[in-house]
Amino acid sequence: MEERHESNELQPVMQQAQQPAVPEEKDGQLPLSLFINRELNWLEFNKRVLEESADRRVPLLERLKFLAIYFSNLDEFFMVRVGSLIDQALVEPDKKDDKTGWTAEQQIARIFDKVRSYSELCHTYYGTILQELQANGVDIVDFSHLSKVEELILQKRFNEEIRPLLSPQVIDRHHPFPFLNNKEQYVAVTLSGEGKSGKDNLQVGIVPTSHLPKYLTFNIDRRQKVAFTAELVSYFAGKLFGKQRVLENCLLRITRNADITVDEAYLDHEQDFRGVMQELLKKRKRLSVVRLQVNGQLSERFRDYLCKRLPVPASQIVEERIPMDFSFGFSLPSVLPELSKSLSFKEIRPFPSIDFSHKNALKYLSSNDLLLAYPFQSIKPFIDMLNEAAEDPTVVSIKISLYRLANHSKIASALMRAAELGKEVLCVLELRARFDEQSNIDYARLLEEAGCTVIYGLVDYKIHAKLCLITRVNHGKISYITQIGTGNYNEKTSEQYTDLSYITSDEVVGKDANNIFASLCLGETIEHTDSLWAAPHGFKSDVLRYIEEEIYHQQTSGDGYIAIKVNSLNDMDVMEALVRASQAGVPIRMVIRGICCLRPGVEGYTDHLQIRSIVGRYLEHSRIFIFGQGERQRIFIGSGDLLSRNTVRRVEIFAEVKDPTAREQVLKIMEALEMDNIKAWEMLPDGSYRKEADKSRVPLDSQMYLAEYFAKPVPMPAVRESLGDRLKSFLKFLNSPSKG
Repeated sequence: MEERHESNELQPVMQQAQQPAVPEEKDGQLPLSLFINRELNWLEFNKRVLEESADRRVPLLERLKFLAIYFSNLDEFFMVRVGSLIDQALVEPDKKDDKTGWTAEQQIARIFDKVRSYSELCHTYYGTILQELQANGVDIVDFSHLSKVEELILQKRFNEEIRPLLSPQVIDRHHPFPFLNNKEQYVAVTLSGEGKSGKDNLQVGIVPTSHLPKYLTFNIDRRQKVAFTAELVSYFAGKLFGKQRVLENCLLRITRNADITVDEAYLDHEQDFRGVMQELLKKRKRLSVVRLQVNGQLSERFRDYLCKRLPVPASQIVEERIPMDFSFGFSLPSVLPELSKSLSFKEIRPFPSIDFSHKNALKYLSSNDLLLAYPFQSIKPFIDMLNEAAEDPTVVSIKISLYRLANHSKIASALMRAAELGKEVLCVLELRARFDEQSNIDYARLLEEAGCTVIYGLVDYKIHAKLCLITRVNHGKISYITQIGTGNYNEKTSEQYTDLSYITSDEVVGKDANNIFASLCLGETIEHTDSLWAAPHGFKSDVLRYIEEEIYHQQTSGDGYIAIKVNSLNDMDVMEALVRASQAGVPIRMVIRGICCLRPGVEGYTDHLQIRSIVGRYLEHSRIFIFGQGERQRIFIGSGDLLSRNTVRRVEIFAEVKDPTAREQVLKIMEALEMDNIKAWEMLPDGSYRKEADKSRVPLDSQMYLAEYFAKPVPMPAVRESLGDRLKSFLKFLNSPSKG
């Protein structure tokens, strides 16, 4: 494991949190001051991502990537969360957040204030990265300080490569303001000369840049130069409007609302669910503007003009001093191959924990449970299992719930192959996986063409479960192999997200899974299961029941214990139960990567509750629930967070981990996360976060530790073929038309 040491200068500057005053309780209700607004807390999470771009222990190009992730996250936040709040402000202006009592309008104002407060940090961290790139021979071109040589080269490339591709537009009485696409940059200028209607008619020019490459590269004196194309067009904008002189010049970028829902009106149309989603995707492209980013000079008159034409309130304008499109942070390493080797993370390949390439998966899994821990272990054993199931004569069906698939998905290929070989393949494909809708629509067509049965989920509930069931019939006996996961069936993200995949032949689990799929095929949600937790009717009630049990054990024998790892927490019922457990003295350890709406360590309420967040090389994504200690300890893993959308508005599945080896592995994960003192952030009673700074312990990065821990093979029992098995194989060989 790579050893990393703390440095005082690397610690982010955090506001020293003070213990808040004990909140007052009214009419038996928990005080609102115990809770935190979901949106503002998410911004705190994204700030922790931003802080990774300032951590000098992280390789330079990876720090640039974290800055790109910060802005990408922010884009989606504005499109979805802020978009939803803007809709709410119009439709239900008096509706208040149940945790803070704020209206949508008040939340929006606070969001923009907090985002603007982070702008200076972004500028500082980006400036530091630029300096280090310069020290490594890479210059991001500063158009306000061009050298003569740089200007000559850029002018030549502009004239030859860029200008022929441009379509400047002049907006006046006869030329309407164009539609601006989401997340694309435009050069906007005001021009000399007034329109025919007189002085008050501002003449504006717009130049789209979306169809251009993001940046140009060239070399001067062995130094690599990178020039952003939008800035290049802005610099030479004076050459684009003939005799008219450019008076003001800026770059614009808008963010549009993307919060679309399947409106019942659409369902009245005579088209299937896939057709409805196609219509909604078209609609999304033209939704209202929720944010306007500006980089450059903008007079009050020009600002008012843009606010009116877009339209967007002035309060939703954000002025930027760094690039507005940070997607270059993901692609730049590819054009700097030599630097990329030394300034990126060292490659860690997922470990092939078990070898199923010899068609031994089903035999092994029929008598052994298996836990796969991504990205430390490879997803290949699961894919091998599907491919083997496609060919195995005892397999009659494969059923799976799909939410997000990788491009060129090997999992989809295995399912299509199984269908082509005559297996019954049922794919419950959720078309409403946000921003993957079109990909899922395309996969639906491919799967159907291969012979798979594809259903699109439920109108009222998203199907977010990660569930796969292989059904076998051998000598008249039905048996199951069931897989329950915390993450998507996606080979790409399995190398980027920490997720768990649990495979078991437990008959009760298999029957539950079969009943779940049967309910979904009927357009229903299952109301009773014997082993699995299944939202929306289960999961939340199961979690609440186990919390109450730990309260009982704490009060009667003093051995209550709760450990939970999720990505988000905002469900009021669960939070109130956790407060009761803490008040009863139950030790509660939570690892919550993102949204957390409950304050820990508040006297009289959450004294026994500790919350930490891990932000590191991989995206923490697994969901783990542990209740109790010793022999009565129960461990569950599954697909849902403790957000109200997961507990009451989605289909989620959890399974108990019963296998001793798998239990030990899950406990090791939680232990490592608890011991992390490099990538861990502690949540304080006031809702802020402080970087773990315990220097009395050996530095430990939980993700790097777990990469080493899981880099060992699963022991395979010796499998001997019986005489009957060998005879069957020999007869199959004799009857093969290609026996040679």
